Amino acid sequence: MALLDQNTQATEQLVKEKEKAFLEFIQTKGLKTTRQRGTIVSTFFKMRGHISVEELLREVKKVNPKIGYATVYRTLHLLVESGLVEERRFGDGLARYEGRSEVEHHDHMICTECGQIFEFYNPHLEALQEKLATENEFKIFRHRLELYGVCKDTSTCERRKQQSANRRTG
Repeated sequence: MALLDQNTQATEQLVKEKEKAFLEFIQTKGLKTTRQRGTIVSTFFKMRGHISVEELLREVKKVNPKIGYATVYRTLHLLVESGLVEERRFGDGLARYEGRSEVEHHDHMICTECGQIFEFYNPHLEALQEKLATENEFKIFRHRLELYGVCKDTSTCERRKQQSANRRTG
């Protein structure tokens, strides 16, 4: 139970830090701080994974049913502009948003059947990239590695694909 409390506290602390950073960004842009934006930002940083506008809207509406798609979309783009969030496109035509982490770099494996996105970090792969850059007298500023394939467990993949289809239709 103590671990759960620590995780909850850590999440709440992270959300507060991100809300504060976003508020500072909004002020530097001369934009208004609104309760709707606050709800969207808070909800986004409580969620995990790679979040679409639709997924965020669904969660935001649980808190405030009056918030619309356009407000969520615009706020997400302000979050991207602020540097707190990164927009990702994994080849399925859908923009997804991921909270920037100061702590850990990671790469992605994307299942082309069910859309599941797996995050991974491999220090050997990172070292190899650095070695290749050095050998080619190249300085890396940032990189993105996305591997596309299919889940090994086809039954789990099929279940996720069905759940995703159900969410879109219902």
